[in-house]
Amino acid sequence: MRVPTAAITAGSLIGGWQVARRTGVRPLGGAVLAAGGILAGRDWARHTGPVTTGALVATYLGAFALSHPLAKRIGPWPSVIAVSAVTAAISYAVADRRVLR
Repeated sequence: MRVPTAAITAGSLIGGWQVARRTGVRPLGGAVLAAGGILAGRDWARHTGPVTTGALVATYLGAFALSHPLAKRIGPWPSVIAVSAVTAAISYAVADRRVLR
């Protein structure tokens, strides 16, 4: 059964943040983030072209980077939820919707 990349990206952004926050080991949270990126990236590479895959990877990494300054403005939970939701929506619209039909 295929797991949608929208779920992978949102789950790894939220999960990576929670792992880093609860353990105090930021690289461990980064490992969760990297694992999610690799899983989603492999799926994107299989089902979309290289330009689309690159754009989706950039979106995923950009969401991670954006969550930090956004957290200073709106708080950590709202920030992580917001970037995860946007990333999942983009991933679904660009990649998953075509494959899941």
